Amino acid sequence: MLLDSIPLFALALLLGVKHAYDADHLIAVSTYIVKSRSISQTIKMSLSWALGHMTTAGIITVLIYMYRDFFLTRILVYFETVVGVMLIVLGAASILSYKGIKLFHRHRHKQDGDGHLHAHMHDRRKIHTHYHKHMFGIGSVQGLASNDELIILFTASLGVASLQELIAYVAIYSLGVVAAMVAFGMVISSPLIKARKESVTRNVMLIFGFISIVYGALILQNGLLI
Repeated sequence: MLLDSIPLFALALLLGVKHAYDADHLIAVSTYIVKSRSISQTIKMSLSWALGHMTTAGIITVLIYMYRDFFLTRILVYFETVVGVMLIVLGAASILSYKGIKLFHRHRHKQDGDGHLHAHMHDRRKIHTHYHKHMFGIGSVQGLASNDELIILFTASLGVASLQELIAYVAIYSLGVVAAMVAFGMVISSPLIKARKESVTRNVMLIFGFISIVYGALILQNGLLI
């Protein structure tokens, strides 16, 4: 029985990796992951996104299993629109915060009776610890649009899987999503963490902000055309 399930487990894992690298995922995650200030924070943020995605994808799987015809024909089409709107909001927020990143600050200190300016870098890990919570929300929304891969997995397992087995496949699928997104987060954030330059981070945030808005608008346009 277990040997018979191995091909489906492998398929689920590969679909998870593929799905993690969908363009809307990479763009949305990039708008936040560039703000990471340490490797541990990058991992935490990536895992938070994946956990949110996993939660929603699991719910979608159950709904497809129980209400396939109604859900596939009347509901799923609206989820892409939600993701498009979110990308536009994320992009706008990234652009608006372009001048709001304060990595280095100058303060006037007194030493031996003489006042002088002293520049230093604040611990940005403390400033941005809330970002991983936002990533959970982003992942939850994007889990709504896991449709193509979940439908492939659902179709491949028809006739051989109960709902419990299908959920197990989705769990493996989610592991693929987690591994792929952590790897992507490391690739994006590691150079910025090493550089520790405000100007570089600001410019990267601006670029991803514009990309997010454009891609979100394209998603909405496609939804209207459909």
